[in-house]
Amino acid sequence: MAKLQTPRVKNWTGTLKKIWQYLSRQKRLLIVIFLMVLLSSATGLLGPYLLGFTIDRLDSDASTLTLLLVLLAGTYVIHSVAMWLHNYWMIGVAQRTVYQMRTDLFRHLHMLPISYFTKRQHGELMSRLSNDMENVSQTLNSSFIQVFSSILTFIGMLGLMLWISPLLTAITLTIIPLLYFGMKWITARTGRYFKQQQRHLGELNGYVEETLSGQRIVKTFSQEPKVQLAFKERNEQLKHAAYWAQVYSGFIPKLMNVLNNMSFAVIATAGGLMALKGGITIGVIITFAEYARQFTRPLNDLANQFNTFLSAIAGAERVFEVLEEDEEAKDEQDATQIVSIHGELRFEHVSFGYGEDEHTLRDVSFHARPGQTIALVGPTGAGKTTVTQLLARFYDPDEGSIVIDGRDSRSIQRTSLRQHIGYVLQDTFLFEGSIRDNIRYGKLDATDEQVERAAQEANAHGFIQKLPQGYDTLLTQDGSGISQGQKQLLSIARALLADPSILILDEATSSIDTITEIKIQEALIRLMKGRTSIVIAHRLNTIRRADQIVVLQDGAIVEQGSHQELLAIEGAYADMVASQFTEKPQHA
Repeated sequence: MAKLQTPRVKNWTGTLKKIWQYLSRQKRLLIVIFLMVLLSSATGLLGPYLLGFTIDRLDSDASTLTLLLVLLAGTYVIHSVAMWLHNYWMIGVAQRTVYQMRTDLFRHLHMLPISYFTKRQHGELMSRLSNDMENVSQTLNSSFIQVFSSILTFIGMLGLMLWISPLLTAITLTIIPLLYFGMKWITARTGRYFKQQQRHLGELNGYVEETLSGQRIVKTFSQEPKVQLAFKERNEQLKHAAYWAQVYSGFIPKLMNVLNNMSFAVIATAGGLMALKGGITIGVIITFAEYARQFTRPLNDLANQFNTFLSAIAGAERVFEVLEEDEEAKDEQDATQIVSIHGELRFEHVSFGYGEDEHTLRDVSFHARPGQTIALVGPTGAGKTTVTQLLARFYDPDEGSIVIDGRDSRSIQRTSLRQHIGYVLQDTFLFEGSIRDNIRYGKLDATDEQVERAAQEANAHGFIQKLPQGYDTLLTQDGSGISQGQKQLLSIARALLADPSILILDEATSSIDTITEIKIQEALIRLMKGRTSIVIAHRLNTIRRADQIVVLQDGAIVEQGSHQELLAIEGAYADMVASQFTEKPQHA
């Protein structure tokens, strides 16, 4: 199988610095944890020394031996308590740190522009919030402290070994070059594959989320074999990366065990020969052998944690990649909040493109007085939805301006502006929860009476009352369990409750049966009353009463006027009307 080529961790030091910025918020507790690590390492080193010291004094009196045994037992008790404390406290530090990172990531996702989400799979972003954050959490829980403890233990143990016997220490250190080259060969491969593993896991999650969300389309077109094959390909990539990551990382403990056994055998032989010549005592040999046995343990721990560390760094880097994405453009310095909007709306020579070399809208100008209804019609891709996206300031015009109540929209804070704009879209989205809560989403402080009044005005009260729990009926994600028309009625109720000054209706009655459409049309008439409304519709019979109809083609306005006016000139709009009816309507 060919190797997958992906970049390694791009910026070790930068990622570690960012993690430390979160950890440093708990400096005092980290200092205490460090002291506990120091204490546990010191007592861990003292234990073998006291053991050898006691063995060399077995011929001492009972009181001396008792004192030495009590001291030895106390050392191991303190070592255990110190280890438990620093592990316990570090778990708290880790969870608070990851909690804050996860909170910041979720908050930042909601601060990103709409364009960011249109270019990325939602499942892949979810993977960063869940899988990658979990990798960081596990590493902070265990690896972070283990690294410090292993470094301290290694340094302390090396110092004691040199003090006890420089010759035996020199023999022990012969394993270091072997360890270095072995680790270099292994980690050069594990880093790449752990990075691949995280990337392919994110892609797989994204594909699963996409196919499950589109399950109705998959089944409608009998594409189960196709999606299963595509899943298999992605799953194979993940399996390949995860397999080799674990294989190479699995070499590390095997390498350490081999080197540890080699070192122990050499030390036992050399120490025995030295003891026969009277150079050292049995107690010293036992002490040194214990240190030698433990000498590779911190190196082994460091090596094992290094693999976990690689995975965490790869995950953290993916998290910080999102956190470093530019948020939605800041409001202009002179932008202010607005208390109310009368609804006068002007597009003045607006041009806009999603890319540098393309223009979705070209020199678009129209005027809506307060309470008027403006209908946008035209073929797919003409720029109708883009007009509404610019109105809500999901994007700003490249040229020209959008004027609301005499003010350039860029002089109004985005959040404040959007509070006065209501949306009723073709693809209605409902959240998991009760019907009451879904309607209340339009105004979170609304009373139950206000919610029910909005439902009545939206013609939704009748079908809600027939549900088993009425307004407390729980909906699954995206409102499955009720019809598309009923979802649309709930969406209208939500908009009514929000009481916006400007209303955007994007294909609000498409794909609805005739009876439900009548109910929706009645609700929309109530909703649009007294509000400036921008209506996007392909079914032209729904916009006959619009005060003004704007015909868009290729991003430019080709006609503008009322229904009768546009029919009279027998242009693009008249052709569109004729194509939807068997007989061309009379001009009168």
